[in-house]
Amino acid sequence: MKMALAENIRRFRKERSLTQEQLSEALGVTAGAVYKWEAKLSVPDLDLILEMADFFDTSVDVLLGYEMKDNRLDATVKRLQEYRRQKDGEGLAEAEKALKKYPHSFRIVNECATVYRVFGIERGDKDLTRRALALLEQALLLLGQNMDPEISEQTLYGKMAEVYLGLDEVEKGIELYKKHNAGGLYNPKIGNILAQTDRGEEAMPYLSEAMAKIIADLCSVVSGYANAKKRDHASAEAILNWSVAVFSGLRKGDKPNFLDKVSSIFLAAAAQVQFESGREDAARESLIRARDLAAFFDAAPSYDESDIRFISRIEGASTHDDMGATAMDGIQNVVNEYEKEGFTALWESIQKEEENHRD
Repeated sequence: MKMALAENIRRFRKERSLTQEQLSEALGVTAGAVYKWEAKLSVPDLDLILEMADFFDTSVDVLLGYEMKDNRLDATVKRLQEYRRQKDGEGLAEAEKALKKYPHSFRIVNECATVYRVFGIERGDKDLTRRALALLEQALLLLGQNMDPEISEQTLYGKMAEVYLGLDEVEKGIELYKKHNAGGLYNPKIGNILAQTDRGEEAMPYLSEAMAKIIADLCSVVSGYANAKKRDHASAEAILNWSVAVFSGLRKGDKPNFLDKVSSIFLAAAAQVQFESGREDAARESLIRARDLAAFFDAAPSYDESDIRFISRIEGASTHDDMGATAMDGIQNVVNEYEKEGFTALWESIQKEEENHRD
């Protein structure tokens, strides 16, 4: 609950061009009393508040500046989230009020746990951090109420692991991350923590698997983004070319790897975007780069993840794609799917140039 009585007395007084002395005379009080009200040094009695509201032709609520909070569950959760985003410490008091009102609500308990976790870790306050841990344990008991698909037992334990790290109980944190690491969700965190605690060799498998997943996800994201932004030619071209530059930095020396195949197809896709935007010269250059990179890969194709820089051999892993049997097939698929005679003719001319060069 917030009030703005002092500000409103001053505002209403000035709107009526009254001095503090004139208002005090109208209300039968001293000018010093009015000064103290406006300076927030004192608060007028209830009968004077009623009299002022009548004098200013307004309601008591308006004079007080009273704003009633929406304390329904959804609104409370959103308010707690906003306190957290704004790094406003008032969120801690708000969290305690919410817990008293909704002690058995998963959403409230979980959000309050997040508030305490964020403030506790950022401030290095162990008491706040321990409070977060207790709330997370309570949230686990209420998990059956959860309707958010992004929250699960696995993610709650991950938050608990983070809290243990904030309490400097590193081994407990690592143990929780490892125990609830389905799908390699916590590989980056486990690898990073182990590396920071001088356990580099133990960290490497986790970091390697994390890197492999990041690259696989990046391929999907770039492809999806380029398709979603087909009408925004500049954005589609930019993300395709950016990914090719990133992947080139993951080559081990002069040895081809699977990302060369991906890059050749992304270059063909970039050429398609350039052709669509009327930049045939740029499209030609991209297709030539795609052709050369595809030929480089197809000469010694490698689907071994350990041929990618920063990735070691991963037990049971293998690389698959639906882009084509070869990188050159992948480019041809891009050309065929575009179904533009001019683009097809451009690709065919580039292929013929290469054949003539070899002859």
